[in-house]
Amino acid sequence: MTAPMPVRPPGPPADREAEKAPGERRPARLLAPLRETGKLFTLAGTVCRETFRRPFQVREFIEQFWFVASVTILPAALVSIPFGAVIALQVGSLTQQLGAQSFTGGASVLAVIQQASPLIVALLVSGAAGSAICADLGSRKIREELDAMEVMGVSPVQRLVVPRVLATMLVAVLLNGLVSVVGTMGGYFFNVIMQHGTPGAYLSSFSALAQLPDLYISEIKALIFGFIAGIVAAYRGLNPRGGPKGVGDAVNQSVVITFMLLFFVNMVLTAIYLQIVPAKGS
Repeated sequence: MTAPMPVRPPGPPADREAEKAPGERRPARLLAPLRETGKLFTLAGTVCRETFRRPFQVREFIEQFWFVASVTILPAALVSIPFGAVIALQVGSLTQQLGAQSFTGGASVLAVIQQASPLIVALLVSGAAGSAICADLGSRKIREELDAMEVMGVSPVQRLVVPRVLATMLVAVLLNGLVSVVGTMGGYFFNVIMQHGTPGAYLSSFSALAQLPDLYISEIKALIFGFIAGIVAAYRGLNPRGGPKGVGDAVNQSVVITFMLLFFVNMVLTAIYLQIVPAKGS
């Protein structure tokens, strides 16, 4: 008669995970990006739902709006000038080669309004304000302030995340108009002064090519980009890993992820707009 085999007591979860075969752990790693994406979309849906929940945090919204605006207005105005100048110089050089210099103003202004302005606003909002939002929420998370709020029955999303996301969206929309005006003025100056263009041709080509939906799509892009920047910053701030070092890593990750999403969404919105709205005069 053989002696019964000794029963090994179950070890901690880390030991049981180490005993798994590599093939069993691989699907979990492959599904991790999908899981993170699902959590990000879940947070976006929760923010949309909690936006209409009362009471609305008016004071927090005003404070965050002022903070985001204060750290992005001057950099946005300064960055838009060289952007408009580069676009005007490049488009002006190309139109001179093609013999269509009279269309320089319209082409450069449309490029600034439709493409450059929303991207400049989104990159600055994400880099300056989004990183600060992520760091603030991440520090609150590791200090267990968010857990204490949940214990007291206060929703951290409704109390902290919603005002920050709405502030980034509103600042992005308002800042987009400023960047469009400054970029257009910079392009006008460099085209007329440095490339010896005529002011009348610059303005007439703009009125011949531009239409009101061009401004609409620019503001819609700024609104969506501000929402993406706020959501990604809030998500990474609510889910830091590894203490204070994890907060720093989360800030870097939020900026990189936002940049990738912005360029992809910009491509999709531009393709949809060009398919739906016909060019002026066509």
